[in-house]
Amino acid sequence: METAALVAPITGLEFFKEEFLLTGEGPILSVYSLQPQPKASTSLSVLQQSRIHGIRVRSQATLPAQSSATSIHKQREQGQSSTTEPSFYDLAVFGGKAVRLVRLRVNFKDVKQLRLEVLGPLLELHDWVLDARWLSGDKQSLLCVAVAHNGVLLLDAVRGEALVQHSCLEGCLLYSALLLVHESLADTVLIGGTVFNQLVIWKPGREDESKNSRHKAPVERRLSGHSGVIFSISYLQEKGYLASASDDRSVRVWGVGALGGPGGKCGDLNPACLKVLYGHQARVFSVHLSPGRVFSAGEDGTCLIWDWAGGGKVVRTLKGHRAGGVRALAVSEGEGGDGRLVATGGADGGVRLWKVHGSDEKESKEEAVTEKLTDLQFSGSGLPKVVCIAGEEDENATWSQFVVCTDKGVVCQYVDGKWETLWQGTSDFHSYCVMDTVTVSVKGSAATVHLCAVGNLSGSLQVLPTSHPQSGILLSGGSGKIHSIIWQKGKDGVYLLASGAEGLVYRWCIKVKINESCSLVFNVNCLPPFLLPRCAKRWLTAAVRLHSSLEEVLWVCGDRRGSLLLYQEEEKFDQNTKEDEEIDKGLMADRKQAADEQEETQESKEAHDLMLQPLSCLFGVHGKHGVTSVCEYQGLLYSTGKDGCVRIFRVNRTPPEKCKESKQGGKGERVEIKERLQLEMLRVQRACKGMEWLERVLILESEVPVEQEEEVVGECEHPHKTKHHLTVKLGVAGEGDVEKKFEAEDVKGREARFVTVGFHAAHFVVWDPMRQERLLAVPCGGGHRSWSLWPSHTGIWSGYGALVFIKQGAVLTSQAPGEVLGWVGKSGRSGGCGLREGVHGRGIWCVARLGRIGEFGNEILTNSVAGITENVDGSMEGEEGKWEIVVTGGEDTSLAVLALHPVSGIIKVLSVITDHISGVRTVAAVPRAEGGRGNPSQPLSALLVSAGGRAQIQCYQLLIVWDRQRLAPSCQVIQVANHRLDEQWEKRRNRHKTVKVDPETRYVSVTVVEEKDDCVVLALSCSDGAIRLFSVNEVKNQIDLLWETFYHHRCVLSVATCSLDDDNGNRYKLLFSAATDGKIAVWDLTEALSLSTDHLSGATPPPIPCLDIPAHQSGINSLVVWEEKRGQQEGGCLVTVASGGDDGQLTVSTVKVQYPENGKIGGSSVFSQISNSQTLPQAHVQSLNQLQLHLHSQSQIPLAHAAPLTALKLLSPDILVSTSSDQRICLWKVSSTTIHHSGALCSHVADAAGLAVWEGEEGDEKEKITFEQVNAVFGGKESRITEDGTFREDLKTGDESKGREPVEAMSKSGGPVCETSDENECETTVNSRDQAEYHSGSETASEANTKMGFKGSGESRPKRTAVGWVLVVGQGFQLLQVRIPEMGEKVSREKREEESQRVKVTLQNQAACMESNR
Repeated sequence: METAALVAPITGLEFFKEEFLLTGEGPILSVYSLQPQPKASTSLSVLQQSRIHGIRVRSQATLPAQSSATSIHKQREQGQSSTTEPSFYDLAVFGGKAVRLVRLRVNFKDVKQLRLEVLGPLLELHDWVLDARWLSGDKQSLLCVAVAHNGVLLLDAVRGEALVQHSCLEGCLLYSALLLVHESLADTVLIGGTVFNQLVIWKPGREDESKNSRHKAPVERRLSGHSGVIFSISYLQEKGYLASASDDRSVRVWGVGALGGPGGKCGDLNPACLKVLYGHQARVFSVHLSPGRVFSAGEDGTCLIWDWAGGGKVVRTLKGHRAGGVRALAVSEGEGGDGRLVATGGADGGVRLWKVHGSDEKESKEEAVTEKLTDLQFSGSGLPKVVCIAGEEDENATWSQFVVCTDKGVVCQYVDGKWETLWQGTSDFHSYCVMDTVTVSVKGSAATVHLCAVGNLSGSLQVLPTSHPQSGILLSGGSGKIHSIIWQKGKDGVYLLASGAEGLVYRWCIKVKINESCSLVFNVNCLPPFLLPRCAKRWLTAAVRLHSSLEEVLWVCGDRRGSLLLYQEEEKFDQNTKEDEEIDKGLMADRKQAADEQEETQESKEAHDLMLQPLSCLFGVHGKHGVTSVCEYQGLLYSTGKDGCVRIFRVNRTPPEKCKESKQGGKGERVEIKERLQLEMLRVQRACKGMEWLERVLILESEVPVEQEEEVVGECEHPHKTKHHLTVKLGVAGEGDVEKKFEAEDVKGREARFVTVGFHAAHFVVWDPMRQERLLAVPCGGGHRSWSLWPSHTGIWSGYGALVFIKQGAVLTSQAPGEVLGWVGKSGRSGGCGLREGVHGRGIWCVARLGRIGEFGNEILTNSVAGITENVDGSMEGEEGKWEIVVTGGEDTSLAVLALHPVSGIIKVLSVITDHISGVRTVAAVPRAEGGRGNPSQPLSALLVSAGGRAQIQCYQLLIVWDRQRLAPSCQVIQVANHRLDEQWEKRRNRHKTVKVDPETRYVSVTVVEEKDDCVVLALSCSDGAIRLFSVNEVKNQIDLLWETFYHHRCVLSVATCSLDDDNGNRYKLLFSAATDGKIAVWDLTEALSLSTDHLSGATPPPIPCLDIPAHQSGINSLVVWEEKRGQQEGGCLVTVASGGDDGQLTVSTVKVQYPENGKIGGSSVFSQISNSQTLPQAHVQSLNQLQLHLHSQSQIPLAHAAPLTALKLLSPDILVSTSSDQRICLWKVSSTTIHHSGALCSHVADAAGLAVWEGEEGDEKEKITFEQVNAVFGGKESRITEDGTFREDLKTGDESKGREPVEAMSKSGGPVCETSDENECETTVNSRDQAEYHSGSETASEANTKMGFKGSGESRPKRTAVGWVLVVGQGFQLLQVRIPEMGEKVSREKREEESQRVKVTLQNQAACMESNR
């Protein structure tokens, strides 16, 4: 097996010269180059079966002056050349009980060329390694290593020998250790965090150590105070301060004096605790001391920066990881004066980079995203009621112009730090006003004008330009109250919408010109008003005009009742400019103005008679609190409301019917019926918990191409210099209608990544629903106030912003006016920059594979030497361009749609679904298209069903397409239906006579029983002891409960199905269910399915099981069912059931199925007595039209795993894959009578809970040969494709090509695990393989392992080798490729090679130790 992709907790981080960041994820060491922009450069698997917990750098070649990566980058920009030779650095990488030396080669002529090489074998110690340091005075590679039982080893890392070993008299277990080394071991001091919540300081190299028993050194200093174990220790030599992070959620700073150095000083005799810092909500895992500040990171997912010298307050909070906590922390030295870099690694597998400036030391705020508020000192008449931003759409405009309307009807403008009055309204504008602003281009000129519209209680609207307020015009919107004013931009002008009384929405089209006398001229065109549906709160709150290429003009509006409305108007109304209404405002006299206003009123009355009714209405979809915004992007519509939801919908065009003929006067006249327009809801996206008031949606701007996933920090440095290239930068998703063909005009209808803007308690928040994090938070006091966000005119969130709002009669801003918004000087305020995106912060419980997708139609260049297809932009295509699409669900209540690239190991999050209110326990996918199976270039669609806690079922349509602009897959999610048992209980008439559903009830497993044209039948196992059969109707968008049975009377853990076809063409459906009693029940659903689908009332009685198979001593966690090869049983077949349980046992049972003699399907095969193991096989008297089942044989592996077997899948007709919480992945060869263990692999994914397996497709062997050719081209070095499209070279060392451990799965007899078979032999049933590929209701698995190198081309090999893929999920996930060897000797040889790369480190004899000490 070889690892193709890995997501695991980041457990090691280390900065190197502020130019590189070293990360440890499982056994894999990765290097990120930070100059000129951060990006992933290279990686290598170093520790075979251990996680990396520490990385220590030792320079082997000192860099010449002015030869750093930064200076080389500057020389390259200036056109200078550098003759600096490549330098290399030795790294000591440790974790678990292993230590290994790695060399990092850096070519400063080209910073991108980094290479990792393994130096020597893997050193395995007898104890856990907590810390390792290079001795600075030794020219040899001597490492001082601290181990878990309070001991110190001196290692010769090159020879793999332990020269000296010292222990402390207090031989307790350590949770953390810090070594302070100098030139020799005699100068070394160890600080250990004991299991007794204490810090002990002792010297391993004391001169009087021989006086103590067994050369054990005494404790020199002891620090007490923590009430929990100590996880991390940091020492600041300049101040003599020590910091410790503990399980008790605290960080303590100690004054210990000078430690280490020449002579090994042990500090003050009486060290004191200087400060106790409480601020974390959970355990603190890491701590780092710097002058004046303490950096700490913990399980609550935050990194706190403390100003401990100034009172111990939190200066900044860095929070950007999902749930699960921050597992690693690194802080740069910050020698350049531009601030420090802070790197955090999370349990979600993500890596984030933050920039902390020195000015942050003087700030005092509780959160990094909380801004310091600025009072604009409003001096106008009255109290401000409405505030808007003016001029934000000018590229050269700054954050400095605001317009405010007061309760006295006064409009004031803030410009250049001063308030000035623009317009004084009449008494009608007192006490109440609504206002909105817009920027419009002047026709025939490059100039722009900022328009402001103000409405009052009497239906009047004043429209005035802020630059020439005296040129304003007065419009009439009826005789009642103006509830709201909305500006909308058009092609040649702007549209003004005013919501008046009785549900009328008055509309005008306004254009601005400049006449010959350089005065502003307004063209006002009155449009027919909209009529809102009758309801209690009948006024408009949001509107958007759809830009359509057709004749009609469409408007989508939202009202205060929470409804979404669709209006249509003819193009003639929109194009009528009424040039005769042109008014020269610069020269208009009062008399002429009154006459024109009267004429305009008369024309408006005529236009208002043509009121437009809504074509489609989604009534109350946002609840009774109303719709807050509606926007359109790339063919999809996004609406927000005060129900905490973003609803994604579109305008569905029903195709016109065929033309009808009507005879009039003997002539046939063809009458064409126009297409019908309707609003179609696609899905709902909820914000974070407690964020119920959403105001709008902003599309997330992405400056980085998909192929260069890691290069994201560059946009963080100077985002104000970039422009909004919307069609290129934004993430998109696939078209929702799976039945339509994908044409060029449909490509735009894909969902984009967006952020939500709203209020969370007393804060104004910008929230990223995919990453589940805050991007901005301003303490404004809550939602009932006027506010405006800058910049927001484009509907794009660029990673920065500022807010202006009104609070208690004051106009406040989150940032001082006039400042340039962006990241300069404000680093990290939107969550830092992601070097690698995390997936699930908590455990992954289930996984399902959708298929494979790729693209071959791009413009490409072929590399004939290596046999690899390369795009003009450097990205790889061809066989290497295929992506595996999987869906994972877990404890964090979310579903993640992921794209995995097996060749490069890149993982992309396509979509995150957060509709579940509890953990997602199981997921199943029903394929709806052939793309991803036979033709990866075609769109891939599937019906996705997820279920979990609170007895909740969610059903979606997923459509995966290839985005030609981003050269990566994209996903569109359409919500089909949802179902909850407690909701059904609420709808019952006599619910008081029944027991309400327990809220702890959860679905555990799901399987697809039957697929029909109009519905899908599902079987779900439930924790309340029930098996429930559901029907999912995609047309009606509903889920119906067909029947339920409580036969097991205990928690049902797993269900599986099997389809059987006899010689007469009849199909039979069998359902297998397993519970916590260790028994498997077999059900014949053939007749029950026909009755249930015909009568969806739920009154169909459930069947009775046909067979009961005792298989385990305790709960059965996983079932796999498949049919044996046809033709072996006359008049029947054999069905094999493999099961894994909590007892760690693997059981394979064979059930003989006898078909009815008359060949007709009759009633369900119900036995009068359920068979058991004591009487097997047992004959039963049945009618001739029923299936006959009995247990044929059974075989068991009692200790298949050392822990409960959590997942079991069928890879091929005779190969099983199992996993367990013992972190092993096992392959089993199954025959009709026996089970053979074929191989095992230790995984780095903790708490393995789920599996997804599938067989390799055509071209996998070609892909393998291609990489062999690449190895030949690069001189025996493994090359992998990095995210930036370049090649990465890794030196082969024995078996560790590409840094992965070789593990081939073989049977005990030496034969192959899976033999190549013809298509008929592998075709067990439709469901047997489809369940393994798609219907996997599984849970979590294991982590990264070591990869197997490709052998030389001289070895003989068949033309095609069987290839399989295994995806294990748990605390992370790991994608493995299984290659089938030809003979057992090959595996034995590779195992010997693996063992040759490991060295057991033992202590030299006593004489050698004494000689070494001298």
